[in-house]
Amino acid sequence: MAGGDVIRSFASPNTDPRGLAWDGKTLWHSNDSPDLIYQIDPVTGAVLRSLTPPGTTPRGLTWDGKTLWHCDSGIDRIYQIDPVTGAVIKWFASPSTAPRDLTWDGKTLWNVDAAALRIYQIDPVTGAVLRSFVTPGTDPRGLAWDGKTLWHSDIVSDLIYQIDPVTGAVLRSFATPAGDSEGLTWDGKTLWVCDAIADRIYQIEVA
Repeated sequence: MAGGDVIRSFASPNTDPRGLAWDGKTLWHSNDSPDLIYQIDPVTGAVLRSLTPPGTTPRGLTWDGKTLWHCDSGIDRIYQIDPVTGAVIKWFASPSTAPRDLTWDGKTLWNVDAAALRIYQIDPVTGAVLRSFVTPGTDPRGLAWDGKTLWHSDIVSDLIYQIDPVTGAVLRSFATPAGDSEGLTWDGKTLWVCDAIADRIYQIEVA
């Protein structure tokens, strides 16, 4: 299979899917209509449970091994959330005014912002920006970490990019499965992407 080939897909729980995270066994998914965070069976797409997000306009999600992190583009905040209760553990302001997605590299957070057209590496304790670089496209959306590199989607170019996390250089790219690829996450072998036009969640090959 080539990069971008669809392995499987299923309908998102509702319209306007935005963020995705992988916790080692299940997917987490944020939705803008209605405003909910879902835990999803990755084989069947069935909703296991749902949480109410703390903000007004839910976007990206990531998993740090114990808790969820979530960015909200309505009030420009990044939240750490208890995955059992949905309670906010902490929050800080996002680096710019249109946070779209988050990913976790084992020690730090990464955030992509559509207003600044930048990808930021962030200290999860203080919220301070450690580094940043320009996005390769003009309407950035999803962000994922595969253990060595970043993956990032853009809805104008309709491409998913593999990016060097030190320089920001594009290593390669391939077409998205549909026309509005929002959240991205990495499950250890493959990427998952949710699309707000198709209202579907896709598992895709990167090899």
